[in-house]
Amino acid sequence: MTEWPEPVRRVAAFLREAGAEARLEEFPEGTPTAQAAAEAIGCGLAQIVKSLVLTGGGRSFVVLVPGDRRADVTKVGTAVRCDGIRVARPAQVRAATSFAPGAVAPFPLPKVERVLLEQTLLSNELVWVGAGSPQHMAGLAPTELVRLTRAHPMDAVETSP
Repeated sequence: MTEWPEPVRRVAAFLREAGAEARLEEFPEGTPTAQAAAEAIGCGLAQIVKSLVLTGGGRSFVVLVPGDRRADVTKVGTAVRCDGIRVARPAQVRAATSFAPGAVAPFPLPKVERVLLEQTLLSNELVWVGAGSPQHMAGLAPTELVRLTRAHPMDAVETSP
């Protein structure tokens, strides 16, 4: 077995230290998109959690949304009381999370002020989050995800047409 990349080891250490009930897995074929992750894992797209980094007013936030939905930036901006919130640029993602864009894990997030979670994720028994690289994912119960991230559940997605 090859050694995991440093960001993945950081996620694994966080999970271990938090006493988390989670399993971290490597998918050599890669999980660069929510669809690819769902196919690699063999789960529904709604069980894949996208970690979207948003920024505004010099602050950074992460919103966790199901793979089959799009975050509503306006709703998130209202929830965090931040005007002009927008999707972070790659350099801002790295600065706020210490993860590369496309490989953001929802923990640990050293410079993220607040984590929000789309409330429909709580209806799943198991969800999968990025774990620090495009080949690594962690599976855990949504309640465990809330505990580990201290996320605030809310309606964070665009309304379906």
